[in-house]
Amino acid sequence: WRGREGAPYSTLVPSDEVTINYRHGLPVITLTLPTRRERCQFTVKPIVTTVGAFLQDVQREDKGIERAEVFASDGTKVSEATLMEVLLMNDFKLVINNTAYSVSPPVKDKLSSEHATEMEDIKSLVHRLFVALHVEDHQIRKERELLQKLDHLKGELLPLEQMKARIMDSADAKTSRLLWVGLALMSTQGGALAWLTWWVYSWDIMEPVTYFITYGSAMAFYAYFVLTKQDYIYPQAKDRQFLHYFHRKSKKQRFNVERYNKLRDDLAEAEESLRRLRQPLRLRLPIQEINDKD
Repeated sequence: WRGREGAPYSTLVPSDEVTINYRHGLPVITLTLPTRRERCQFTVKPIVTTVGAFLQDVQREDKGIERAEVFASDGTKVSEATLMEVLLMNDFKLVINNTAYSVSPPVKDKLSSEHATEMEDIKSLVHRLFVALHVEDHQIRKERELLQKLDHLKGELLPLEQMKARIMDSADAKTSRLLWVGLALMSTQGGALAWLTWWVYSWDIMEPVTYFITYGSAMAFYAYFVLTKQDYIYPQAKDRQFLHYFHRKSKKQRFNVERYNKLRDDLAEAEESLRRLRQPLRLRLPIQEINDKD
């Protein structure tokens, strides 16, 4: 039997030096303390006690213990996070200082199905109690993290929101001017056709002219549909022109639209997470009744 460094231990003690008995359903480990040279019993709770906690109890009982480790029967070191319930299923070796104790846990009688169900219920109850005792601290810590994230996102969004407002005002003004220019051109065209019809030429001459103007307008609307895959509807055409001016102005002002949208999505996600966290059911608060009078 060799240790982690490959050097053999000075003593390999038989299994009767460390005994394990069950009292009231709990395992009691009895061993001889190396410094005090007296037998000492350790009652462990296999469901919640880990190997590391058991070794710490042994070292606290005897201050002369400088090293305490547990190895499996094949020489593999057992993690301190392993539950004692798992450790006591097979033989193992307990190493205290330079002495290795061979331990053979007794075989427990198989539990009846009713007793096994009761044990599972107890485990589930312990888990629920643990969650209930720690959920409030977890919610407070999570809420603090979300509030800090919200403040950080709002701080980054503030200058971008101000720049976006200026760009939107400029794009909206240009779009409005374009609409007024279109109205002015249509009014000028109508006045020119009326003047040519009644004062310069007759309707017989102007009728083909108006036909070709109407046909040209239809061709222009069809070309708009071919290029944009949208009908020429005035509100949609206005929004399209507004977006054209907005993105062109954003590029000149070096306004990062993708980063702005990403920050807005992160802000909405954080606000939704905070809203869900503050729900009455999560906080275990009474749900407010709906007031039908409002």
